[in-house]
Amino acid sequence: MIRYESAKVLPWLALRNALGVALPLGIGVLVGHATSGLIGASGALNVAFSDGYDPYRHRLRRMLTASLFCALAVFAGGVCGRHQALTVLLTGTCGFAAGMMVALGTEATDIANVSLVTLIVYSAQAMTARQAALSALAALGGALLQTTLALALWPFRRYEPERRALADLYLELARAAPAGPRVTEAPPASAQMTQAQTTLAALGGVHSIEAERYRALLSQAERIRLALLTLARLRIRIGREDGAAPEAAALERCLEIAGRVLTSAGDSLRARELAPAHFHPGDFEELRALAESLRRRNPTPALSGMLRDARWQLDAVAGQLRSAMELASHATPAGSTQFEQREAAKPWSLRIGSALAVLRANLHLDSAVFRHAIRLAVSLTFGECVAQRVGWQRPYWLPMTIAIVLRPDFTTTFSRGVLRIVGTLIGLGLSTALFYVLPAARAVEVALIALFAFLLRCFGPANYGIFAINLTALVVLMFAATGIAPGPVIVARGLNTLVGGAIALLAYQLWPTWERTQAPEALARMLEGYRMYLQAVRDAYLHPDAPLATELDRTRQAARLARSNAEASAARLAAEPGVSTGRVSKLDRMLANSNRFIHAVMSLEAGLVRSRPVPARDEFRAFSNHVDVTLYYLAAALRGASIAPADLPDLREDHRALLHSGDPQVDRYALVNVEADRMTNSLNTLAGEILGSIAPGSG
Repeated sequence: MIRYESAKVLPWLALRNALGVALPLGIGVLVGHATSGLIGASGALNVAFSDGYDPYRHRLRRMLTASLFCALAVFAGGVCGRHQALTVLLTGTCGFAAGMMVALGTEATDIANVSLVTLIVYSAQAMTARQAALSALAALGGALLQTTLALALWPFRRYEPERRALADLYLELARAAPAGPRVTEAPPASAQMTQAQTTLAALGGVHSIEAERYRALLSQAERIRLALLTLARLRIRIGREDGAAPEAAALERCLEIAGRVLTSAGDSLRARELAPAHFHPGDFEELRALAESLRRRNPTPALSGMLRDARWQLDAVAGQLRSAMELASHATPAGSTQFEQREAAKPWSLRIGSALAVLRANLHLDSAVFRHAIRLAVSLTFGECVAQRVGWQRPYWLPMTIAIVLRPDFTTTFSRGVLRIVGTLIGLGLSTALFYVLPAARAVEVALIALFAFLLRCFGPANYGIFAINLTALVVLMFAATGIAPGPVIVARGLNTLVGGAIALLAYQLWPTWERTQAPEALARMLEGYRMYLQAVRDAYLHPDAPLATELDRTRQAARLARSNAEASAARLAAEPGVSTGRVSKLDRMLANSNRFIHAVMSLEAGLVRSRPVPARDEFRAFSNHVDVTLYYLAAALRGASIAPADLPDLREDHRALLHSGDPQVDRYALVNVEADRMTNSLNTLAGEILGSIAPGSG
């Protein structure tokens, strides 16, 4: 609740957002139309929440969508404001719709929530149709001004978001390279890889030289990541062999050099330099020499295959690092490189047909999204009725607080509710003090509005309490700038916020959606994602000539997203009241064992490019199919199906058969044997955790 996330402090974004809010209001006050200026400033403020550092194309589409919906909300609220029954009906309906947007992701949810709040505010203003239309145009004007400021640098820094995302990815790979991955944790740079893929998806059909360069950098990063995972594993395995300490030390040195080169590439992308000062061109020569050193000895048969893998992998990673450094340091790709990976078309979740399918799939009471939508709609309807009956000033702040505080999960609802109330009271006290201390001049008020808009957008994302404090002071000042006395506004704001926050918290208490009921589904979806990814890797081994690169990319990214969602669910569960530490620990163990499994699958994928194709063994086909069945049954068990340990295939017996098939000296067979053992161990352990957790009396 009191966490401060310094990484979310956004000074430059806040500066342009503050300018976008202050300009309409300042111009309106200057020309004698303060109310129109206030409406324009509110439109700019609403759309400011859709601003960001993502690619300009995404930003433009999102901010234009937010602008249009906010303008429509102003018009609809103004027109319906004369009719109390219609206002209540519209508020409840839009509340349900906004709640359902949770199913479509963060962007849709944020736009829906801001539009809902705008509707509530303007439904308290009784307007004629003409007044509502003019107000909507004023709000749209402020919103478009904010959008223009957000896109002003597009012609000059066209690919800055893509460059930043790739820099973060390369720097995280650099940090993880020397240490090596932990098998109980998610593969390194997972979040950064997902962010980079999402960011570059905005390039769509753009095929400029720069766009191709960034796609190639993403492709190289994915290959380097797999190679580093493999090298780290080989270092550990080789280090266990007698007399292999020099080879293990050589691999450790290789990982250190790889981390240094990746740091140079990341710094080059971040600083837009040809090459940072700490880049050492001799690193590539040292990598080559280290690879050669692994060829000089006559190893034992057990060590021979691992050293052969290591040499092949070192040669490959040296080329990948050299290519990445060249791409990061220069404005154009070298030569006529055939790019190995193209981003798919716009994600299915953003296409209208698929969006409707997702919404239809959530229209039942088993869906947390549907329950949230009903809870929000009922709470807003009740809050709107209370606001109309009590006769307080500025009554729309009551349902507005409900809309802002009420969230799908307990932790966020409770923390936002408390911080909203406390932050509002502090903000009201701060604004009261300012009115007593500072001179009552419009210029001073507009300057303070710009200041609080800056603080809101700069530090608000880091902590919701800071957000609430600055938003409260900002709203009071905006009203004061139009000539409305601040005293009644301050009292009304405080009273309505207290009641609205209490209603939101009570609504969740009466009909909660606990994370303890959602975590098993999140884990089941993660296992399904792993299952789809394994199927793609299995098919690539069974059909080495088939063009499966796109399917591998798609399933890998889907599995990564599902794992991220499961980890987020586990974090929310840990913060929920009434959840035992034993249950949280058990879920953590499940995630750890599932991470060991996915490490093995990723190593199998890496083996597709580092080992020569050989005929797939029937035993491998049987083993991979039984792993598929095991994942299916475990996901079903998490969803409540009655699954007994005897229902699961005997993976250890399958692995034993695999070990006795084929020549173990063949690189690909040896690789598969090792990774199959890890998969067997992790899945058997995971099965014990899952089936034990749902057994009677397991707690």
